[in-house]
Amino acid sequence: MKIVNVEFIGGSDKLETLPIVNLPEIAFAGRSNVGKSSLINSVVNRKNLAHTSSNPGKTREINLFGVEERWVLVDMPGYGYAAVSKKEKAKWAELTKGYFLKREKLRMVCILIDSRHDPMESDLGMVEWLENNNLKYLVILTKCDKIKATAVAERKQQLEECLAMCKNVVEVLPFSSVSGLGRNELIAIIKKNLVTVENDKSN
Repeated sequence: MKIVNVEFIGGSDKLETLPIVNLPEIAFAGRSNVGKSSLINSVVNRKNLAHTSSNPGKTREINLFGVEERWVLVDMPGYGYAAVSKKEKAKWAELTKGYFLKREKLRMVCILIDSRHDPMESDLGMVEWLENNNLKYLVILTKCDKIKATAVAERKQQLEECLAMCKNVVEVLPFSSVSGLGRNELIAIIKKNLVTVENDKSN
């Protein structure tokens, strides 16, 4: 699937100054080294829309990108081991959770988890928090090109078993920004979850 029109709308490290757009929003969040920027660039067919870095934690604000004038891709600050102070990490956590709770047009959160490793405590904590706050989310297994297909299948099964009792998870989706694995499926899931907002506009 080809995405042609993508534009940077704006970004902020404060909710009150974050641009408000009357379009459905899909947020992407994950640990600081999970490959979020590469995934975002892959989804929109751009090389440098979201900046990749060898130093985790470069995304320090919420950035909004308009896609095809139909929806907004939201790049969230990474969580995890980024080399910043506890105070800064707490600020990011407050910003992220505030956005999740207060943005009326948010329709789904994509939680990125590195397929090469067991989910971290921070990953499971985010899933638990989204469940407790009744927010829809998709779990995306990143960097699936770096392990064998059998290992990807095992990791997917592990996560599905872990999330078996969860009510708000959409599915567990293997993804690779290198091979393109899962890209079309991800875009299809996103488009499916835009319908509710478009219906809201007509009411």
